[in-house]
Amino acid sequence: MGRLIGYMANRRDRLGDVLDEEHEAIAPPPDFKPDAWGIGFYQGGEVLHKKRPKLGDGPINWENVARGVQSDAVLIHFRQATVGDFRADNTHPFRMRSWLFAHNGTIHGFDAIRPRLIESLPDFLQRAIRGSTDSEHAFAILLSFLHDSAQLDRPDADPKAVLGAIRSTVALLDRYCAEVGAPEPTLNLMLTNGREMYALRRGGHLFYAARSTTPVKASGAFRYVLLCSDGEKVPAGFSELEASSILVVDRNLDVTIQAL
Repeated sequence: MGRLIGYMANRRDRLGDVLDEEHEAIAPPPDFKPDAWGIGFYQGGEVLHKKRPKLGDGPINWENVARGVQSDAVLIHFRQATVGDFRADNTHPFRMRSWLFAHNGTIHGFDAIRPRLIESLPDFLQRAIRGSTDSEHAFAILLSFLHDSAQLDRPDADPKAVLGAIRSTVALLDRYCAEVGAPEPTLNLMLTNGREMYALRRGGHLFYAARSTTPVKASGAFRYVLLCSDGEKVPAGFSELEASSILVVDRNLDVTIQAL
């Protein structure tokens, strides 16, 4: 489990400001002790991430998380491990080509269904799995559906195909879990290719806010969309995504919501 944050904006230089301004809404509760944190982002035409796979007992250093990151599409994950040990390969977000993925939740019965998950993947995705988490395996399954629909390497992936890949991933995981007598998986997840962002609520809570500041001179308004999972209480100025829904943020920062 943990805390998952998604961010898309029309400027690359304001992430630190937003994390500071929205800190009260997105920060985990004081008793939350993450095992690790990671941030994935797009900068200079590359998909990058930095990770801290094992933390001490002190508070989260938000300034350190965002330091040096100039990006308009970002995923941040604070991990409380349920599956997998403490190493960088098990620390979210996970990256594959232009895609970033992070997950809150648990695939119940994962040890029992893992061989079938791996067998269902094309060879290149089997080889790409580096860690032992249920989350990375779910990402690989999602990528396989994107590959099947010829979207994996498209700069402008078809949103309908991406939504279809998310739905197919959930359906496959549900079926495999049911076949071993495990509860359905909890799947709050976020996926982005740097141009669009997709967020599924299935299990915990997920909140979102679309903000626009007053225009400054000729530069226009600063706009961003901020997503946060989990937490029990809707932060001020945020809306709660309904259960079993997928939120889509497009390149114009317009938000639409689809049923799972």
